[in-house]
Amino acid sequence: MADDPKARDLTLNYAGGSLTMPVGTLEALFGEDAEILTPVPETSTVSVKSHSRTRVIGSPASNVSGYSYENIQWPTSQANNAAAGEACLFSWEGSSGNWTGRVTGALSALGVFLVANSTKTVVFRSERGTKYGPFKKGT
Repeated sequence: MADDPKARDLTLNYAGGSLTMPVGTLEALFGEDAEILTPVPETSTVSVKSHSRTRVIGSPASNVSGYSYENIQWPTSQANNAAAGEACLFSWEGSSGNWTGRVTGALSALGVFLVANSTKTVVFRSERGTKYGPFKKGT
């Protein structure tokens, strides 16, 4: 039996949390060609100042000249056997019912993320039954 690549979970990290859903569900929500489904690394430049270094106590210090390098950080999440976060039920315009996703972080941060990225009107309900939304890009 072959694995369905659309059934595999994908985690989208955003400021304040993350959203985990199957790839096919995320494609239905954000669109198959959505840039958000393609991870992009963050590049930062690290500068090290010149300084003196003593390898062995009592030995003379040597000077280390300053330099800089680029650090590339790909999106990551914590690896654990336990499911992270809170299960939420999602529905959006055109969806056929409710879909489950796991959310870490504040649910208000998820709302901000959905307003910034979702082209469809999305509502979701927390485990406690609190309803959030509607959220849509540009509203």
